[in-house]
Amino acid sequence: MSKQLSAVTFGEPMAMFYANEAGPLHEVTSFSKALAGAESNVATGLSRLEHTTGYVTKLGEDNFGQFIAMALSRENIDTDSITFTKEAPTGMLIKSKVLTGDPKVEYFRKNSAASKLSLADFDEAYFASAGHLHVTSISSALSKTCHEFSLHAMEFMKKSGKTVSLDPNLRPTLWPDKETMVAAINDLATRCDWFLPGLGEGKILTGLETPEEIAAYYLERGVSLVVIKLGPEGAYYKTATGEEGYVNGFKVEEVVDTVGAGDGFAVGVISAMLEKLPVAEAVRRGNAIGALAVMSPGDMDGLPTRDKLESFMKAGV
Repeated sequence: MSKQLSAVTFGEPMAMFYANEAGPLHEVTSFSKALAGAESNVATGLSRLEHTTGYVTKLGEDNFGQFIAMALSRENIDTDSITFTKEAPTGMLIKSKVLTGDPKVEYFRKNSAASKLSLADFDEAYFASAGHLHVTSISSALSKTCHEFSLHAMEFMKKSGKTVSLDPNLRPTLWPDKETMVAAINDLATRCDWFLPGLGEGKILTGLETPEEIAAYYLERGVSLVVIKLGPEGAYYKTATGEEGYVNGFKVEEVVDTVGAGDGFAVGVISAMLEKLPVAEAVRRGNAIGALAVMSPGDMDGLPTRDKLESFMKAGV
């Protein structure tokens, strides 16, 4: 395969209809359409920072599927490994507009085209062309075949000498029960190099309380770097070689929409690590993009270009 990718990811991109007015969703009469999904957020962020990124998924042969493929291409994300199926529709969601707090989100994704992704869709040459793989546990929660795909992709990339990052992105409603969720995600974590949980997620997954304890839990299980998101306070990191520290967050003038903040954080850490920056600087970049994300209305609106990121980080020193 001639093309080379900095990173590749896979999952379920969705068509999102977000309210143009505040209030309960059933009373809203005007919506705008955009691309949504944790993995597509990360792919978009990496692409805007000039890292060539590929996205692997399965879409329905419908208008939503066409819209998603077009939206990904518009962000210069490689879509050569996206397939279309008549078997199932493309997933979608609707999101409320709020003046304070978290928005209300309703998903319409059960038995979607993306949930049909299976080992038969795994293209070794395509994944081998990428230097890094980013994974969320959302994909594993979609179906048995998606979980098998996740495990295989992570194992393939590790055996190929590539790096793998995992954001747990807990979605309890997608799993049959908490115990299944915890066991599956902790198993996935043993297959990654860089693990990026929030503090609350780490507590759920390990039963431990402090960032230091949670990081140690995963380092003991083979992870090379654990970065724990601490919200406005910033983040804590620790490496397998003993490097550790807290990195302060950036000042946020106004929280507009919290959705996508964790994905923005992942973009910052992953992009900086791919550029071989010091870990502390990678975490600082993650904090910066996370802050930009919560100050913007859409899931992807705050994901910066390199110039915008550098300006924001200089101003935040």
